[in-house]
Amino acid sequence: MAIATMITPLLISFFPFLLLIPAICFTICHANSNVLCIQSEREALLKFKNHLIDPSNRLSSWVEGGDCCKWIGVDCHNSTGHVHQLHLAAPLSPYERSKLRGKINHSLLELKHLSSLDLSYNNFSSIQIPKFLGMLGTLTHLNLSQAQFQGEIPHNLGNLSKLQYLDLRGGIMPGWDTKVTSLQWVSGLSSLQYLDLSYVDLRKANDWVQVTFKLPSLLDLHLSYCGLEDDPSPISVNSTKSLVVLDLSQNRFSSVPKSIFSLHGLVSIHLSGNSLEGPIPDYFGNTLFLQVLDLSWNHLNSSIPNSLYSLNRLQFLSLSSNQ
Repeated sequence: MAIATMITPLLISFFPFLLLIPAICFTICHANSNVLCIQSEREALLKFKNHLIDPSNRLSSWVEGGDCCKWIGVDCHNSTGHVHQLHLAAPLSPYERSKLRGKINHSLLELKHLSSLDLSYNNFSSIQIPKFLGMLGTLTHLNLSQAQFQGEIPHNLGNLSKLQYLDLRGGIMPGWDTKVTSLQWVSGLSSLQYLDLSYVDLRKANDWVQVTFKLPSLLDLHLSYCGLEDDPSPISVNSTKSLVVLDLSQNRFSSVPKSIFSLHGLVSIHLSGNSLEGPIPDYFGNTLFLQVLDLSWNHLNSSIPNSLYSLNRLQFLSLSSNQ
């Protein structure tokens, strides 16, 4: 009885404080949801807009004096108000009219906290990928897929050591818009988990195996339609153990690159649309985690080897359109 008598006044004394907790939480949460963007970053975005051609007026919300955190395509950090993501991919409909064109202004360098930049599916056919993008050191996500940039991909992108996702996929029209003569710059992307260089001219990038297969964190690698051919002098590579998905479809291989079989963690291999000849290599039996194997549209001339029957995890096998 005495204990109950002591507890009651104690609870009563804390009761006003308990009432304040919801109010404090509401104030903090409400404040975070109404954080205004940083003035210098708003000015940087307006400079960026002024160098773009926007035929469908997608960026009509980007106006002087406005809160840039509420502009279309702009995401700000909830508590600091710093711009940390720009999502400016062209919408699929109306596709052509919605594409941004023009030039990429270096004012983006004023966005010191930018972690994600997406300019995919736009039309920057009059310019190369700007070298200064390699100075956006906080980027973890860069998507320039099918944005119709021209010429050599700048090696400066190799300075983006925090980058985890890089999509530089070229256009799907005949020929190549972009090219790479050496992939050595990719070696600096030690955090990279996803890399797509499909439809990029890699005919002169003879180091593609030595570089991409050694990236320590890489999970997905897409190199379709790159003009890759058999390496006349294949070398031994201390390959990554992380790679899970490998897409080498629609290239010019006449035999399966043996370096693939050092990638013991592969789950998905795509080699369709090459010029693979002869029997299916027994080496595939060493890829014990393999679930998807696409060898369609080649010139292979054998039945399924016994080694493939030992792949207990295999769920999809395509050998269509072979001999």
